[in-house]
Amino acid sequence: MSTTTATAESVLAELDRILTDVIGDDLLLDGPLSMDTSFDADLQLESIEFVALAEQLLETYGEQVDFVAWMAGMELDDIIALTVGQVVDFVVASLAEPQG
Repeated sequence: MSTTTATAESVLAELDRILTDVIGDDLLLDGPLSMDTSFDADLQLESIEFVALAEQLLETYGEQVDFVAWMAGMELDDIIALTVGQVVDFVVASLAEPQG
């Protein structure tokens, strides 16, 4: 991705597209994706779908957004409680970091 700064809105829209690809049209049944949407309670994302999400984030944003390493640093309870907003904030913060 280019060095332009990603906004929460643009990342949320991209995440909505990615999750629709990963989960399918069932995502649309629960209403629009929001920052408060939970991956576990709301989306019921399976572990294999997290892998697909990680791959899509890598394809979309590049190695600067290391979703796998970020999740590896979390406790299981944190992963279960993970929200779309937390992922959006992570992506925006990762893209804002200068490349060295």
